[in-house]
Amino acid sequence: MEPHLEGFYIPPGNGSFLFFLALFNYIVVLLANGVVMCVIVIDKNLHRPMFVLVCNLVVCDLLGSTAVLPRLMMHSLTGEKRIGYMAAIAQAFSVHTYGAAMQTILGAMAYDRYIAVCEPLRYHAIMTPARLNACCILAWSVALLCIIVLFALHANTPLCGNTIRHVYCSNRTILSLACGPTPINNIYGQCIATPNKIQLYDLTYLKIIKQGRADSRVRSKAFQTCSTHLVVYLLFQVAVLIIVVSQRFTSVSKNIKKFFSILLIIMPPAINPIIYGLVSKELRASIFKHLTIKVSPK
Repeated sequence: MEPHLEGFYIPPGNGSFLFFLALFNYIVVLLANGVVMCVIVIDKNLHRPMFVLVCNLVVCDLLGSTAVLPRLMMHSLTGEKRIGYMAAIAQAFSVHTYGAAMQTILGAMAYDRYIAVCEPLRYHAIMTPARLNACCILAWSVALLCIIVLFALHANTPLCGNTIRHVYCSNRTILSLACGPTPINNIYGQCIATPNKIQLYDLTYLKIIKQGRADSRVRSKAFQTCSTHLVVYLLFQVAVLIIVVSQRFTSVSKNIKKFFSILLIIMPPAINPIIYGLVSKELRASIFKHLTIKVSPK
């Protein structure tokens, strides 16, 4: 039997409201990320490591939102809950790749900012185009490899249930349909969980802060160059924390828990490009410049 996505409980007549909320969020994600990516690609002055990594983050955000929001819109508008097994695997794979790649790309950004703050005179010698390409390829390769192994472990796992009790498919919700226990998958899932990546990311910024204590100029530059990255990183971790905390309270309704769990998909992709567009002075100036050129007459 085909799996069914339980989704949100939608009272009769309220499906169109949820549809328009999801549609509005998806439009914001597409427009905001599209503008940021187009401006970075068009403006040669922005062809620098920091903005190339921002482009990778944009691709990651679009992957996560596109994996979940279109199906959520279809479910809320038509009430269709059936989802093919391969479609469920594809959605789960995309969602997990989004989460893993977000962490590895943020890690590459932290490395880039560490070199910019702590080794400013050697920055261009270290962050060469070849090194930048290697960082981007490594970030995506590590994320994809971790998720491929995660899904390969349950490739032949027999499934007995058919109701996925969530808003979107994930490795955990699909394995909840398994006929028996899956200890290997659970252990591996814990090994690649977010907290392990957080420690590496935090270590980089702790080194930057340590350098800033010794030199006020380094401290000032650290604040200027790392503020946007830190805001994006904290936003992602707040969304993760909300999910973890909400699952601990049994009194919280299922709909609220599901809403909190989807925050990781709908909040960072919509807000990240706005943060970079507003906080990054060069990117903001380039966006206004290109918008002015398009809008103003000859």
